[in-house]
Amino acid sequence: MTAALEIKGLQAWYGESHVLHGVDLVVQPGEVVTLLGRNGAGRTTTMRAVMGLTGARKGSIRVNGVETIAMATHRIAHLGIGYCPEERGIFASLSCEENLLLPPELKGAGPGMSVDEIYAMFPNLAERRHSQGTRLSGGEQQMLAVARILRTGAKLLLLDEISEGLAPVIVQALARMITTLRAKGYTIVMVEQNFRFAAPLADRFYVMEHGRIALTFGAAELEARMPVLTELLGV
Repeated sequence: MTAALEIKGLQAWYGESHVLHGVDLVVQPGEVVTLLGRNGAGRTTTMRAVMGLTGARKGSIRVNGVETIAMATHRIAHLGIGYCPEERGIFASLSCEENLLLPPELKGAGPGMSVDEIYAMFPNLAERRHSQGTRLSGGEQQMLAVARILRTGAKLLLLDEISEGLAPVIVQALARMITTLRAKGYTIVMVEQNFRFAAPLADRFYVMEHGRIALTFGAAELEARMPVLTELLGV
């Protein structure tokens, strides 16, 4: 089976700053994988490097078997990959529904979710469909940021800290969303600081330290790995 995402020997820079030092990572189709690590470990940079949003990159990044290390960001996106950055990027002057109608479907991906399907998954957004982006709560903005990607037809989702700073009821809604998307065959890579949110959702975990992968293990090993995780993360 061709991996949905395969990273080998990835190095990345921001200007003169060498951030990633040979990252190796594989995500199979339909998996939910979580990148754990302290702030500054290189998790967000790994996501950004996959999308071609860092400075120089070296190594190999294959999306569904296609080498993307030399591709421009817009071409990478057309392979059916969607990135939800920590800052969300909602268009504040547009309504919730206008934000949803904005993204074009990606030519290389399958059909995106319809607005009705989005509203069925996110009832909060249905209620707020005519509200301006600035009037949405942080949780609603986060739902909208993910929903907008689903409209494009992307099946490989990179989600950066989607639970950060949100009320528990919203975090639970996002957990249900991830469970639903996995059941629909989506592949998800999450960067998460909230270990309690990530732990029950992920099939596998990668722990990053100083721009490298320090540890990788499956969900079944989670309990046995807790002592070393506590040391690496301060969980």
